[in-house]
Amino acid sequence: MIRGTKEWAVAEVNCSIGCPHDCRYCYARVAALDRGAIQSVGEWSRSRIIDGEIDRQRPRYPGRVMFPTAHDIVEENLNEALEVISRLLEADNQVLIVSKPSLSCIEQICDRLSRRRNQILFRFTITARDGDILRFWEPGAPAYPERLDSLRLAYEKGFATSVSIEPILDLEDLVDLIGEIEPLVTDSIWVGKMNRIEERVRIESSEAAAEVERIRSEQHDQKILDLYDSLKDNPLIRWKESIKLVVGLPLATESGLDI
Repeated sequence: MIRGTKEWAVAEVNCSIGCPHDCRYCYARVAALDRGAIQSVGEWSRSRIIDGEIDRQRPRYPGRVMFPTAHDIVEENLNEALEVISRLLEADNQVLIVSKPSLSCIEQICDRLSRRRNQILFRFTITARDGDILRFWEPGAPAYPERLDSLRLAYEKGFATSVSIEPILDLEDLVDLIGEIEPLVTDSIWVGKMNRIEERVRIESSEAAAEVERIRSEQHDQKILDLYDSLKDNPLIRWKESIKLVVGLPLATESGLDI
């Protein structure tokens, strides 16, 4: 099955292990623990550069390359991230830059890579507008206003822009959220469920239990079907495989189709 990052890109590139955003649903943290790249959950919030990744010569891939997939672009790794992206662009790649964006980082990326903007598609992860929800699920990530400002900046500087609402963290506000961001989106808005909650989310408090139950309730098949009906005619909307499986849409058959 073509799923996850393979829906968006034919290749994935990273330069760090760990991410200070420390999102509770993070798949990369679980994967890093499983393969021994980190020894404890607490190590994940510290970003460290992977040896050899920065100076590596990059090939030209047969489709769009996603950077990053297993961490975010933050002040701690910004210079290294810029070097990796630059090498990908110099190899004539089309690069999908995915981030829960820090405005200062996006400003520097836009300034440094402005002459290569025709090779770049930004995809900013904006999962909710409610500050309490974001602080619980994505405790170290930028707040909604900063992410919106980052999207606006990239749009106004002439870059191609898209948004990922995966996972949906506030179904009740989703349609209004899309209404606010869509004037700043040139490419697409991707919508997807929270996956593998049992594996990835630790239930260490009554608050966590309540939030997980809320997410489960909002991801009930009927609510997903209703959501699909309300948004299916919006030409910007794309559905992740988690929703395609519920509503009966065909799944992607090739990596990187981004459709």
